[in-house]
This record gives sequence, structure tokens and C-alpha cells, in this order.
Amino acid sequence: MRSPRLSSNPVDEPPTLPRRSRRPYRGWRRQLRYLFYRFIRLRGSSEAIARGLAAGVFAGCFPLFGLQTLMGIALAAIFRGNKLVAAAGTWISNPLTYVPLYAFNFHIGRQILGLELEITEGLSLNSWDAFMDTSGDFIASLFVGSLVVGAIASLCSYGIGLWLVRHLRRLRQVRHRRRHHHH
Repeated sequence: MRSPRLSSNPVDEPPTLPRRSRRPYRGWRRQLRYLFYRFIRLRGSSEAIARGLAAGVFAGCFPLFGLQTLMGIALAAIFRGNKLVAAAGTWISNPLTYVPLYAFNFHIGRQILGLELEITEGLSLNSWDAFMDTSGDFIASLFVGSLVVGAIASLCSYGIGLWLVRHLRRLRQVRHRRRHHHH
């Protein structure tokens, strides 16, 4: 007698993979839609979500690679914001935005501090003091600029985030009412 698991076909067919979609962007649209629904279903008040976003954006404006997420989460905890949104808000700085963001922050900091940073001397042991003075001014300019740009960007992101969360939640309520009203 044959075992019920054996097929009548002597050659086992390899499993087939699902056919790829003719429209490869469909996967991206589906992922964005998923993230959108995750965003509007976030727990917490609209204000807490906006505070988390503001904390993350503020932290993301600083050139503290590897510490931005921790800084954003810590600020969100201090200001009672959403920590997950804070972590995502730090993505304002990413490999595509590092150079323009930090160059802008540096420029703003330099303007505020009134520094003219020009490196005219070549690096040598004789110019070590000049190099240290210049690098100190560079770091000061970058961090002062990051503080100012981060403060402004976080205030803007709080306002935009608050409006967006409230708007999306209202849309969700309207759709929910329509769906349940017709049935």
C-alpha cells in the first residue's frame, strides 16, 4: 500500500514562488499605506505625538551620530511625548540630508557668533594652536547653529505634526461613521 503522502507523480515538483506583480511600485504603495495607518492609529494624544515628533526633529538637527535617537527619546520622555515618533523624527538627518543640514547649521551658527572661519595656514606642528582655535570655532558654530535650527524646526514640526495628527484622526472618524452608517 502506498502512503497517502506520496504523489502519483514520480518527480516531485519544486514549489513555485508567487508571480511578481507587473507593477513593482505596488509594494512600496502598500508599505506606505501600512505606515500611514500605523501613524494615525498611534496611541496617545495628538499633543503627545506632536511633542515626540518635535523632540526627534530637534535631536536630529545635531551632528551626534549614533546618539540622535537616544537624545530624541530622552527629550520625548522629559516632555511627555511619543518615544516611537521621536525616534522616527530623528530621521530628518539621514545620508541624503547630512551635508546640507549641517552646512546650513554651521552657517547659521557662524553668523550668530560673528565668526569668520577661514583656514589659510597649512597643517603643521607650528600651526597646532591655530588649528585648535579654528576647530573650536568650527564646533561652536556647528552646535550653536544646530541649537537654533533645531529649536525652530522642532517648533514647526510640532505645529505641523499636531495639525496632521488631528486632521488624519478626523478623516478616520468620518470614514468610520460612513462605513457603519450605511450598514
